[in-house]
Formats: sequence, structure tokens, C-alpha cells
Amino acid sequence: MMKQKPRLSFWQIWNMSFGFLGIQFGFALQNGNASRILMTFGADVHHLSWFWLVAPITGMIVQPIIGYMSDRTWNRLGRRRPYFLVGAVLTSAALILMPNAPHLASFIAPMFIGGGLLMIMDASINISMEPFRALVADKLPEEQHTLGFSVQTLLIGIGAVVGSWLPYILGNWIGISKEAGDGLVADNVAFSFYIGAFVLLSAILWTIFTTSEYPPEELVQSDAEEKPGKFFIPPVMVKLLLVQFFSWFALFSMWVYTTPAVALKFYGTADANSQAFREAGDWVGILFGVYNGVSAIIALSLPLVARRLSKKVTHAIALAIGGVSLLSFLFFTDPHFLIIPMIGIGIAWGSILAMPYAMLANSIPPNKMGVYMGLFNMSITIPQIISGIFTGLILKYFFHDNPILCIVMAGVSMFLGALAAMFIKEKKVLMKTDV
Repeated sequence: MMKQKPRLSFWQIWNMSFGFLGIQFGFALQNGNASRILMTFGADVHHLSWFWLVAPITGMIVQPIIGYMSDRTWNRLGRRRPYFLVGAVLTSAALILMPNAPHLASFIAPMFIGGGLLMIMDASINISMEPFRALVADKLPEEQHTLGFSVQTLLIGIGAVVGSWLPYILGNWIGISKEAGDGLVADNVAFSFYIGAFVLLSAILWTIFTTSEYPPEELVQSDAEEKPGKFFIPPVMVKLLLVQFFSWFALFSMWVYTTPAVALKFYGTADANSQAFREAGDWVGILFGVYNGVSAIIALSLPLVARRLSKKVTHAIALAIGGVSLLSFLFFTDPHFLIIPMIGIGIAWGSILAMPYAMLANSIPPNKMGVYMGLFNMSITIPQIISGIFTGLILKYFFHDNPILCIVMAGVSMFLGALAAMFIKEKKVLMKTDV
């Protein structure tokens, strides 16, 4: 049995996390384009959040199951890597098929095919994503957990920037057509999805071929594991649930409604088949790329800030900055200035991707890391489901069809997450120099 996990070099951590670049490349394409694709296929803006519900629902079901299975898997590929590969193949297939939904529609409306492919895509992403979180805790000693999740955040940011910007780059710099007939997806968006499929599969294969795993019998056994069959919820997980609820409620609202909000407020249109709406969608891709880029830039500074201020204070400050940034959407009149709040949202996003997992990883049994991380994913999916059910109704009956107010509501929610973060009690770990 391994007494102490050896510290890994920065590049070893980079290789083991590199697949996340591909996952987020595909995820960014989904986040930046799913709403406009579904509206192009005929979805009503009030029903958008209902279509997006398939993502958190499938995540809530898939991640605990995959976590449980991956804890008990060991074959030639290892413990987590088999799930990386299966998820990558399925996600790549969904990315290729989604912009082609109109061509697949014989008896079912394209928007329902698009919604189904969105479900398949998200389920497949979750098959790969959850074991990546567990792999960091599997491979790294406690004092390197924050660095491990921060490197993941860096790679997530890089992948998401390119994925978010790709439709704009292809349409405005490469010359691929941005126009399409009614009910069809423009070529610049479709080709972005094809490229995303290739990048996702290639990045995950890189991790599979460059990273080894410890056999189950070598993993460190915690005190909790010495009592077989006992299942417990760490107190830090309980406190994190509320923080996660407000954070992910805000993020889901932002992902769903930023495109229609920007199109209506800054481009003067709610017609998803208009050229102005397509221009708004391309610009939202740029904006989403900005916040992901900022998260990548700040990722490696998070361990240093957390060491000085503590993880919970670092997270609370980042969420508060994100809240101010979302509220500021209400006051801008030029869409180009939206880059400013996206910087603040990027700071919050970077912390959301790293700090909760770093706080949690030190508190759960190593040989049950997958199932605990999968269960913790419910703190991400449940707020998205609640947002998906109710935000469309709030938009219609309280916000009078003004989606920019959904972004304001997201800002308030992010503030509440910052407040909740201050009540977390962290486990103290002996810190060493990470880099």
C-alpha cells in the first residue's frame, strides 16, 4: 500500500488534465450556440430553459453512476481512462450530428432532434468529465489538489476560448458563410462543431496515452475507509451545496439567456432567423470566449491567493465580482463594452471550476472519490434544473419578455453564493510549494 502519493511535476499534471481542454471545447460550443440553434429550429424563447433541462438532468443521473462504476473499474486502460474514451467517442458523434438536425428530421421536428442530441452530448460529456475530477484526487497528494484543479481550470479556459470564438473566426476571418436558410444552421457554426469533435477526441486520447493510474490497492486508505460500509457526508460538502446552488443557478441563466438578451437589447431583434440575431450569436461566442480566457489566465494564481486568504475567502470574493459583472449588463448600451463584465465573470468562473473541488477533495475517502464527486455533481445539476423549470415562467410573467432581466437575476444569485461561501469551514492541510 502506498504510504504517500509522490508529488507530480507541472507537466505531468498538465498531461493528466489535457483532455479537459477538449471536453470544454465541445462544452463551449454547446453553451454558446445551443440556444440559437434551438431557436433557429423553432423553439420559443420562453421554452429555451426547458430544452436546456436535458443537460443537468442527464448529468445528475450519469455522473454518480459513472463515479460509482469508475471507482470499481480496473482493466488494461486503468480506472478512469476507459470512461474518458467512451465519453469522447459519444460526444464527438453528437457534435457532428447536432447542426445537421434538420437533415435528420423526417417525422420529428428538428428542434426536438436538436434537444435529443443536446441530451446525448451532455450525457457523453459527463461520462468523461466526472472521472477527470476524480483523477486529480487519485493521483495527487493533498497539498497539490488546488494546483491540480487550477491546471484543469487553465486547460478548460483555453479550450473554451477557442471553442467559443470559432464560429466568429470562421465567419469573419476565414470567410465561411454565416448565412443560412430558415430553419438551417449557418456553415460557420456547423464547421465549428465538426472541428470541436476532432479536438475533443484528440485531447482525451492525449491524456489516455500519457497518463498512468495507480492500481486500486495502492491508493491511500483514509480513516473513514477503515469502517467498511459506512457512508458519510463531509460537513464541507454540506456547506458547499448552498454555494453551488446559487453559483450554478446564475451560470445556467447566463448560458441560456445571454444570446436572446444581447440580440434584443443591443441588436434590436428577437427573430432567430434574422441576420442581426446571427451576428448577436457570434458576438456572444466572443464574449463567452473572453470569460473563459480570463479564467485560464487567473487559474494558476488561485493556489497562491488561496494560500494567503484561504480557499473560502478567495471563492467568495470571486463570486462577488461575478455578481457585480452580471448586474452591469443592465447599464451598457454598446455590445462591445460587454467585454468588461465578462472579465469579472471569468474570475468567478475560474474559481467555480477549482475552489469547491479543492475544498472537497481533502475531505472524502480516496477509494470512493468517483462516487463522491459524482454525488457532488448534484450541487451543479439541481440548481440548473430549478432554473430551467422556473426561469422561462419568470421571464414571461414577471420580466415581461425582457431576457436581460434574467441576467440581472443571475447576478443577484451569484452574490448570494458569495455570502454562503463565508460560512464554510475548511479542513486545514499542510501546504508546500506547488510550483
